[in-house]
Amino acid sequence: MSPSLVPLTALAAVDVGFARPRQAAVTLVTFAVVATLVAGGAALAYRWYFRAEIPEGVTGLLGVSVVALYLNTTSLGSVAIGDNPALLAPESVFFNLVSLGVAAVTAPVGRYAGDRLAVDVFALSGAKQLEGELSGMVRAVGRFTAVTLPPADEIRDMDTYDPASPEKKAELAETTLLFPRKISEAELRDRLVSRLKDEYSVGYVDVDLDADGSVEFFAVGSRAAGLGPTLAPGSAAVAVAADPPNNATVGDTVQLWRDDPEPKRVATGELRGVAGDVVTVALDESDAERLTEEGDYRLVTLPAEPQADREFASLLRTADETMASVAVGVGSDLDGSTVGEVGAVVAAVRPAEGPVQPIPPRAYAFGAGDLVYLVGRPDAIRRFETAAASPPDADGEAGGAETASAAARDAELDDIDEGTDFDAEAKVDEETGSDDAGGSEDGTAGGDDGTAGGDDANRSDADTAADPDGTQRS
Repeated sequence: MSPSLVPLTALAAVDVGFARPRQAAVTLVTFAVVATLVAGGAALAYRWYFRAEIPEGVTGLLGVSVVALYLNTTSLGSVAIGDNPALLAPESVFFNLVSLGVAAVTAPVGRYAGDRLAVDVFALSGAKQLEGELSGMVRAVGRFTAVTLPPADEIRDMDTYDPASPEKKAELAETTLLFPRKISEAELRDRLVSRLKDEYSVGYVDVDLDADGSVEFFAVGSRAAGLGPTLAPGSAAVAVAADPPNNATVGDTVQLWRDDPEPKRVATGELRGVAGDVVTVALDESDAERLTEEGDYRLVTLPAEPQADREFASLLRTADETMASVAVGVGSDLDGSTVGEVGAVVAAVRPAEGPVQPIPPRAYAFGAGDLVYLVGRPDAIRRFETAAASPPDADGEAGGAETASAAARDAELDDIDEGTDFDAEAKVDEETGSDDAGGSEDGTAGGDDGTAGGDDANRSDADTAADPDGTQRS
């Protein structure tokens, strides 16, 4: 071996132990710095390549490995030059274990520092999306607004939509999205919602942001899938064997006919799908019960007719807006306010007393007990519900009772309508030959107060689809 290499190898192979405190301290500090740098470099490279945080165990393994590699290399070097190092001596074993422990403790520090450095550097370089929290300095000097989504357990479900899956919430949790700084709060919200829908395939988003981009409220929902959500109450979809016309398309009004034993119209419905000789038709439940599995049906396509309700329902399912019904509570902020002061579109109002007000004027004042039908974004409806709730400290008979939900109000009105025997009232009118039915014992049918006419209006309104949470859908 060359004499010039012997001093260097011997220097690297010098036995280090706690018998020499200063040398041992310098060596341990060197190991700590090396482990921190290796872990930090690995965290930075992992963040740059995978756009995610490196697992903690990986950096710990790298930090310990580099120290162990150095200890093994020096020991092999001393054996190669002919020395007989005391590798199994208690002092050497104890020092080696302490060295590995120092590397294991300092590696997470390097992991955290490297990951934070990578996030800040990528943010300043113009990245649009990060997974991690930016430092305060980068937030201050950067030309962007960073929006960090809350953890998965703080992401809420939207009441009027299907809940998002736990996997989707975990994917969104604590993600940082970057936007230009000089945009308004409304534009920032719109861009955030658009990116979440486009990049994460989120159906619906309800979010409230501060001026600095902090998230105050965040909820997501998925789009309703399948045929069921598109069916109106009291209707059903049935697949039957038939011979549809060549040009029949989804949405056409069709009639189902049977030829055995003689031509007879069975039902009328709406064509929802065609697959060979099998068609799916949406029709009333009573008509669906008359269909049988035996035999084929013939389809007759009827002329197209304007279907405003169908078009409105189709647009509502694909739009960001939804429809809901909210009851105005006693003593709430909305009690006494007008239609023009709310942010959502008021489609109709069912007062506690009196007929339904479709598309009320902007000067219409809400009253306690009014059932308001709204069309608007989920955040606007949520703010309307908050303003319509009765204050918790309201006293007295009116304030002490909780405001009934929209679904409960609809169910109550439906029960009233179902409990009224319109046929019996008509029979009484025919027998008495009088236009005034106010003298009946129960007083349910009265020409004086127009109750029967009001019940007819309520029955018509009750036909509107109502979800269990009070959301009204066409």
